[in-house]
Amino acid sequence: MMRESFPHPGPHRESESPIDLYKLLAVARRQWRIAVLSVAVCLLLGVLFLAIAPPKYTAQTDILIDQDNNRILYQGSALERTVEDEAWILSQVEVLASDKVGLAVIDKLNLTKDPAYTDAPVSPVQMAKSAVRFLMRAFKPAGPASTVEKERRDALQNIQSNLVVERVNRSYVLSVRFSWSDPVFAAKVAKAIGEAYLADQLNAKYEATRLAGGWAQQRMKDLQQEALRSDLAAQKFRAENNLIAASGKLVSEQQLSELNSQLITARTDTATAKVKYDRLQSIIDSGNPDAIVAGTLDSAIVNDLRAKYLEASRMAAEIAEKAGPDHLQVKRLHNSMDEYRRLIFDELGRIAKSYSSDYQAAKTREDSLRSIVKDATGVSAEANETQVQMRELDREAENYKALYEKFLQRYQDSVQQESFPVTEARIIAEAAVPQEPSGPRKSLVLALCTFLGLGVGSALGALQEYRDRFFRTGEQVTDETGLPFLGFVPLIAGNAGKGRELRRSDAMRPVANYAVNNPLSLFAETLRSAKIAADLSLGREKPKVIGVTSVLPGEGKSTIAINFARLLASQKARTLLIDADLRNPSLTRAVAPNAQAGLAEFVIDKASLKDLLLFEERTHLAMLPAVSRRDVPLTSELLASREMAGLLEEAKAAFDYIVLDLPPLAPVVDVRAVTPYVDGYACVVEWGRTARATVQAKLFADQAVGKKCLGIILNKADMEKLKLYGSEGMDYGDPRYAAYFRDITPAADPGPGNAPLAARIGAPASSS
Repeated sequence: MMRESFPHPGPHRESESPIDLYKLLAVARRQWRIAVLSVAVCLLLGVLFLAIAPPKYTAQTDILIDQDNNRILYQGSALERTVEDEAWILSQVEVLASDKVGLAVIDKLNLTKDPAYTDAPVSPVQMAKSAVRFLMRAFKPAGPASTVEKERRDALQNIQSNLVVERVNRSYVLSVRFSWSDPVFAAKVAKAIGEAYLADQLNAKYEATRLAGGWAQQRMKDLQQEALRSDLAAQKFRAENNLIAASGKLVSEQQLSELNSQLITARTDTATAKVKYDRLQSIIDSGNPDAIVAGTLDSAIVNDLRAKYLEASRMAAEIAEKAGPDHLQVKRLHNSMDEYRRLIFDELGRIAKSYSSDYQAAKTREDSLRSIVKDATGVSAEANETQVQMRELDREAENYKALYEKFLQRYQDSVQQESFPVTEARIIAEAAVPQEPSGPRKSLVLALCTFLGLGVGSALGALQEYRDRFFRTGEQVTDETGLPFLGFVPLIAGNAGKGRELRRSDAMRPVANYAVNNPLSLFAETLRSAKIAADLSLGREKPKVIGVTSVLPGEGKSTIAINFARLLASQKARTLLIDADLRNPSLTRAVAPNAQAGLAEFVIDKASLKDLLLFEERTHLAMLPAVSRRDVPLTSELLASREMAGLLEEAKAAFDYIVLDLPPLAPVVDVRAVTPYVDGYACVVEWGRTARATVQAKLFADQAVGKKCLGIILNKADMEKLKLYGSEGMDYGDPRYAAYFRDITPAADPGPGNAPLAARIGAPASSS
C-alpha cells in the first residue's frame, strides 16, 4: 500500500517549546571542548596580560561645588545664579574632563618633557591603541600641525584615558581619580587637575563679568542717549502745542481751576444778595414794621426808628389803658408812631435799592465769569487731546530714565565684582601619593577572561552548530524531509569509511553478515525497523520489491542491502538480493567476486534466471549479481526495460522479498528509471557527512521516488558522539540495555557468511 500524498520536507510539528532546555544542555555537552579551549586561551592571555602590564597607582582629589559662596555677592546682579540642578553638576564633570583643563595641566607641569611621563612603561592595551592610531594616521594625509602641538595632543589623550571624574552619590562632591604607573606622578597630576579647574572657574567668571560689564556700559550709553532724545522730544512737543506747565500742571488747567473757583464764589454772592433783596422787599410790601427783626438788617437808622416806634407804641398802650384811647396824649403818640413807620419804610426803600444794586453787580460778575470759564473749558479740551501724546512722550522719557539708572547701578556692581576672586568650587581633599597599586586587578581580569572565554566559546559552539549541515538525529530527519526515520546503524569496524567504495570494495566484507551474526545488535534492530516500515506501508501481501539506495556514493547502501537481505532470509522469508548498480557493482565484488554473469546477462543475453542466481547455505539467501560490461553504456535504459520488468515478475513468483541494491541518486538517474517496478525505497544517509540540503534536493527531485520512500537510515553513526545529541543519543552500552542490545562492537566474524557466495554456486535451496 503506497502513501497517498507526497511528503512535505521541513518542520511539520504543530507545537514545540521555543526554548528546549534539554536541547541547550545537549548542545553544551557537544561543544564543551570548544568552550574549555576558549576559556583556557582567554585565561592564558589574561595571565600574560597580568605578567607584562605595569602596576597602576590611583591618586584622588575631591572637589566640592559650593553654591553658597557667590549667592550673596551676585544677589540682584546680572550674574545672579539660581540653585544649580543635577544637569549643572554633571556639566562640571565634563568640564573637569575637558580638553581645556587637560591642556592647562600639561602646560603647567610641562608633561611632554617630564621623564615620569615620557619614560613610563606602556601597557598592552596602550600598545594596541597606539598601533591602531598609528595605522589610522598612516592612511590619513599629513596635516600641518606642528610636532609640539602633536605631542600636546598625544599627552592629552593619555591623560584623559587614565582620568576618571565622577559625582559622589547625590552630593555636590566631584571625585577626580588619575591612574599612572608612577604614584608621585599620579598625585601630582590629580592635584594639578583640581587647581586647573579652579583657575578655569576664576578665569571664566572674570571673563563673564568683564563681558557683562562691557555690555552694561555700552547699553548704559545707549539708554542715556535714548533718555535725552525722548526728553527733548517731549519738551519740543510741549512748546509746539503751547502746553506750558507750572508746578507739574499745565497753565490752562491751573487757570480753568481758578476760574471755576471764582465762578462758584460769584454764584454764592449772587444768591446771597438776592436773598437779602427778596427779604427786604417782602417786608416793604407787607408794610408791617413788626416784620423787621433786629439783627436782620444792618442799618442803624432803621433799628433806631424801630426802637422809637416800639417805645411810642408801648406808652400809647399804657396811657390808653389809664386815660382811655381818646386821650390827647394817646393820639399824639399814635401820630408819632405813624411818622416813625413812614421814616422806617423810607429808609428800607433806600436799603432795598442798595441791595438791588449789589444783586445786579453780583449777577453781572457771575455771568462774566461763566463766559470766561466756558472759553477756558474749550481751550482745556483742545489741550487734553494734545496732552495724550504728551503723556506718552513723558512715559517714554521716564522709562528710559529708569532703565538708564538701573543699568548704571549694575555697571557699578560689575566693576566692583571684576576683582573679587571667588568661585563656586573648592578642594576638600587634595591628592596624596598612593601607597598600594589600584590595578590591574588580578581577580577581575581573570574573571573577565573566564567570562570572555565562555562567551567566545559559546559563540563558536553556536556557530558550529549553525553550520552543521548534516543529519545527526532522527528528529532532524523527520523535520527536514518529512519522511519516517528508520534508525541508526552504528559505526563499526569494517564500515568506518577509511576509503570510498569506488576505491576499496572489500571494505564491506567484514560487516556483510553483521546483522545475522549479531541479531540483538542495534544494527539488526534498525534493519528490522526497515522491514516493519515496509510491511506497514506496503501491506502484508507478498511479494515486495524494496530498493536500497543512497544520495551520494560511499554512504554504505550496499552494506545495508546485503545485511537487510540476509536478515530477511534468516527470518525464513524467501529473499532475493539483486545487485542493480550496474556501473559500480560493489556488492558483487564484495560478496561474489568470482561471479561471471548476472543482471546484464539476463536482460541482454536472455540468460536463464536459475542459472544466474547464487545461494547462501546458511540463510538460503538468493542473489543475482551484476558483472560490469562495456557494451552497456546506458544502464538506466536497461533497468527501465521490459526485460527488467519480466525479471521482477518472474522473481515475484518465487520470492517474498526482492531487495534491489540501487545506484546513488545524485550521480545517475537509474533509480528514477526503475521506480515503476519498485514498491518502496529505503534511503541510506551517512551520519554527520551528507548535507541535509543535498538529501532534500536529490530525494525529492522526482515525486515518484519521494512517494515510494519508506524512510531514511542514518548509517555509520558514531554512538559516542550521538550521546551528545539529546534524548536520541542513548547510551546503548548502558547495562540497562544489555538485555536488548549486545555485541554492538564485535570482532571480525569468522563465520561462513563471510565466504564469497560464488564458491557455493549450486541448485536453489528447497525453500526457493
